[in-house]
Amino acid sequence: MRMRVIAAALLVALGALRSPSAAAAPPSSTAELIESLGLRVAAQPVRERAGWHRPRLILVSPNLARLLPQLRQVAPGVKLVEPSAATRKQIAAADATIGVCTSEVLAAAKHLQWIQWPSAGVERCLEQPLLRQRAPLLTNLQRIMGPSIAEHAIAMMLALSRHLEDYFRAQQQAHWAHGEGSDVPDLEDVEGKTVLVAGLGGIGTEVARRAHALGMRVIATRASGHEGPDFVIYVGLPDELMKLTQEADYVVNCLPLTAETTGIFNKQYFATMKHSAYFVSVGRGRSTVTADLAAALNDGTIAGAGLDVVDPEPLPPASPLWHAPHLILTPHIAAYTAFSAKAVDAILVENLRRYVAGDPMLSVVEIDKGY
Repeated sequence: MRMRVIAAALLVALGALRSPSAAAAPPSSTAELIESLGLRVAAQPVRERAGWHRPRLILVSPNLARLLPQLRQVAPGVKLVEPSAATRKQIAAADATIGVCTSEVLAAAKHLQWIQWPSAGVERCLEQPLLRQRAPLLTNLQRIMGPSIAEHAIAMMLALSRHLEDYFRAQQQAHWAHGEGSDVPDLEDVEGKTVLVAGLGGIGTEVARRAHALGMRVIATRASGHEGPDFVIYVGLPDELMKLTQEADYVVNCLPLTAETTGIFNKQYFATMKHSAYFVSVGRGRSTVTADLAAALNDGTIAGAGLDVVDPEPLPPASPLWHAPHLILTPHIAAYTAFSAKAVDAILVENLRRYVAGDPMLSVVEIDKGY
């Protein structure tokens, strides 16, 4: 029911963005979308931020060219330019960027006030030294793709519990892997099993919601405190991760990439997991030590893994993960659904409308925290 409400809100919101009145105020359906996805709305209007003024020129990534008509509609009089088509003078005069956070642009655009990043993970932007020096307003797309990514994580959990990777391999060999002589492990039910969601943010909460609906016992960690939704029976702090891991039949990595989370899933961590447990990662690739995970799969330290994110990306042909047993690997595509695409477009347009109007912004990133 909740997903149908969100989908309906998206359709109305996208239609409203095409109407002449869309630049004046957010349609009610957009407000419903924001509430349904649990987006964070800044406490103060952006017009109260030092340095804010109505933008005159904004650089827009060529990857978002499809949105230029809607962006222009909510920002009348604002010049929207792709960086490759912009002159040096235009880049230097840029007030904001949408989907652009390169060292070249940051060095030239010395009066940049706002950067809208087109995904949830902002580490590529935060790696730019000038960003931290100048500290412009940074917003992202946290929670927007949570439902789609969560479904992908659940799909991996179910596939691992039913050993679908083994049956697919048998299918490719025209082998009927059933009865005596089958080397496929026994199938398992997820109902009644414990899942640990590492990182109970937007994605993690959606994973937890779906796992609970399947009858699983859900525990989690989050940096902001012990509070959580009713369908999570216990929420621990980051320093409780290792302790909670010992209870888990499934661990789902939904963590952002920070100094504290880089390489956190390593040899020591996998040794803490049950030998029968599975590791699923839809967080950030660099939170997992690739070689340690491959070793844990090869020596049976853990039962299997499902990865939509890896380090590095693309995964090089020589990586040991390609040939690791009991591994399902997808190339960072969990968020690429029609539902997420519509939500992304609606929120990118809405945040531009808010910035031009000086209204409270959506999904402001705390640069010091990294998310």
